[in-house]
Order: sequence, then C-alpha cells, then structure tokens
Amino acid sequence: MASSPLGRPTRGTTGTNRLRRNDRWIAASPAFRRAADPLVVDLGFGASGVTAFELAARLVRVRADAEVLGLELDPDRVATAQAQLAALQEGDGHFPADLPVGFARGGFEVPLPAGRRPAVIRAMNVLRQYDEADVPDAWARMASRLAPGGLLVEGTCDEIGRIASFIDVDPSGAPQRLTISLRLADLEQPSIVAERLPKALIHHNVPGERIHALLTDLDREWERAAGLSTFGPTQRFLAAVTALRGAGHPLLGGRTRWRLGELTVPWSAVAPG
Repeated sequence: MASSPLGRPTRGTTGTNRLRRNDRWIAASPAFRRAADPLVVDLGFGASGVTAFELAARLVRVRADAEVLGLELDPDRVATAQAQLAALQEGDGHFPADLPVGFARGGFEVPLPAGRRPAVIRAMNVLRQYDEADVPDAWARMASRLAPGGLLVEGTCDEIGRIASFIDVDPSGAPQRLTISLRLADLEQPSIVAERLPKALIHHNVPGERIHALLTDLDREWERAAGLSTFGPTQRFLAAVTALRGAGHPLLGGRTRWRLGELTVPWSAVAPG
C-alpha cells in the first residue's frame, strides 16, 4: 500500500448508473474477457463505492471470477466505501452480499498486493482537473501497472451518464482508440459530447483538428438523417454513422455497437495535430 498515493483529489461526484456505458465497454473488452486474472481497478471511484459495486455486478455476469478493486486518494472516501461494503455483506443493499469488491487507498501508482496486475484500469473523470501536458505521464504510470494485454480506459462523462467519451490506452501508455457513447433518446446533436471529451482532446475541438472534423461531420450526417426520426433515434444514428464511414472516417466495430449509441475510431483519426 502506497504511503503517499500519486494524484490529485477529484471532486468526488458519484451517481448511480453514471458509468454504465463505461461498464458495458469494459465487460465487452477482450482485455477483460481473455484475462488470466480478471481483476478490474476502479480508480478514483469518488465519494461513494456505488460505481465499483455496479461495475462488479455487471462484470460477474460475463465472468464469474471477476473482481473489482476501488482506489481513492482520500482515506475518508475509502472508509465510507468500506462501510458500504460491510453493510452490503450483512445483506443491507441492492447488490449480492458476496459481490467481489474491495476498496483501498491509492492513486496513479495503482498499489496491489502480492504483485497482482489488473486486466483493466478504469479512470473516469479523474484527469479533468489536470493540465493536458500531465496526461501522457498519468497514462504511462497507470498503464505500467497493467497485466500483459491489459487496458486502461480513461475519459469523462456527464453527471447522469448520458454522454461519455473515453480512450483505450495499452500497457505501454500509448492511446489506441477513442469511443463516444451517447444516449440516443432525446439527443439533439452528437457533438454535445464535445464538452465531455477526455482531457487529451477537449481543447482541440477547433477547426483544423481531427476531433473537430469528426464531430462536425457526425453532426452533418445526423442532420441529413433527420427524416428517419420517425423510426426512432437508433435508426437515425445508424444511418448517420453508416454515412460517416462512407465518407472516409475509419470507424471501428459495427451496427451492434452503433445501436448502443457508441462510435469508436482509431486514435490516429483524432490525435491532436
């Protein structure tokens, strides 16, 4: 256990189901599904342990041997989450009493006992208060703790989890993919995600940058597909994304993910110029 965890305290904003889109992404990832040790770290879980509980509940549906460890810099937050876990284990909660979750103090150094290395580290809404120049070092520190083939998922979402974006980072600390995840019901424009882009991209949503071009083109295709709104927002989004790919954007995945309001591109397609 680190005596001086690395990092700065977050605001601690935590909400039920706030990270559900991110949970779903992790549960589907090869890094988790194929891991020899399916340990997932919820780094900077906030003022409540609820995001770690929700993540574990979703992961055990995919792998019964999954385990989640929540890490926080603030010892008071850790104590609160541990008290919540104790109550849960006594049967006082909305999750199974044997949910495989633990909580400890830690930061970017990702302290784990007995040399364990996580398959996935989730760091959502952790880097928002940092300078963009700090991001590569933070990625490298966290990613260095991953198991071979592991995955760091770092990004941002809104307070109720309807808008999210996150970057997949490999164990070397190199970004691989950007995913935008949107609740399609009542969506006005996909570019609403601009205000919730990860720190590495949020200041680059300006003309001449790749992320700006992607969001501008996605908005244009969303408007062109407005006539399909009669059939629901999912059909409209599918048409917009299909047109976006036809226009030359290197989209990853396919209709199964697009139906969920997810759009993934290689990092090279959005990397700052």
